[in-house]
Amino acid sequence: MSLNILFAARPERWAEYEPPLRTAFEAAGLKDYNLSMEIPPEQVDYIVYAPNSTLRDFTPYTRTKGVFNLWAGVEEITGNKTLTQPLTRMVDDGLERGMVEWVTGHTLRHHLGMDEHILGQDGTWRNEMPPLAKHRPVTILGLGALGRACAETLAHLGFPVTGWSRSQKDIPGITCLSGDDGFARALETAQIVVLLVPYTPQTENLIDAVALSRIPAGGFLINPGRGPLVDDDALIAALDSGHIAHATLDVFRTEPLPPEHPYWAHPRVTVTPHIASETRADTAAEVIAENIRRGEAGEPLLHLVDRDLGY
Repeated sequence: MSLNILFAARPERWAEYEPPLRTAFEAAGLKDYNLSMEIPPEQVDYIVYAPNSTLRDFTPYTRTKGVFNLWAGVEEITGNKTLTQPLTRMVDDGLERGMVEWVTGHTLRHHLGMDEHILGQDGTWRNEMPPLAKHRPVTILGLGALGRACAETLAHLGFPVTGWSRSQKDIPGITCLSGDDGFARALETAQIVVLLVPYTPQTENLIDAVALSRIPAGGFLINPGRGPLVDDDALIAALDSGHIAHATLDVFRTEPLPPEHPYWAHPRVTVTPHIASETRADTAAEVIAENIRRGEAGEPLLHLVDRDLGY
């Protein structure tokens, strides 16, 4: 019997994803399948899913064996009570490398003081020597696949890297901390803080006034994770006072960021339009194909979401 695989995402994504999905399915040995955007719910075996699709009620999908989220974040779907099927999040090489490049670029930008020269072409000869990476401690909040990859890359460049996560991790070359005490210590040693924790009810406003006060004066904040991780009012106050030298923000509570939002005009804020990393169709297709192969072979699915933890 043919496998029925439903592509449940925005219609404009179909042309982008269909060819690489078919290529990946063939490479994974999946020969007899039906990939479509329209399959009767009771006939669907697997769902390739984007949370901004129109699919909200999973109740009719009685024979579905797996829902494969196309996004790294799953906070928009984990609360759906109709979703009882196994859910996976997207962890793929393309998404990971994109995040590493964006985080590394902005870390180096702040470390080297590039803005002062790029934006300061006013005839002033500014010859202050930046420190070496070994003298610029960086903290990565969140040591999942993306956080770990960023931490390892920055450590390779010579930065002393501290990583914090809810549960204790052990990563060679990284000082790994966990728990509330570890969170405070991770901030207190950082000149640059990168936010890559998942968004859950427990992490909303993780970076509040107290957390910002723990970062040494003149520190930098980089957020490519999720907008609600940051208390916006507290961050603006810390920027206004100069305690935080600059914030580079890629994600926001409301997207697109409204034109009237104070971040746009703030001299100590860089806004980027949620471009730090995005799922790449070719590499994502390989992950999906492997999970379908695993599902059909009775093997554990990759990157299963823990509904209790929310990621």
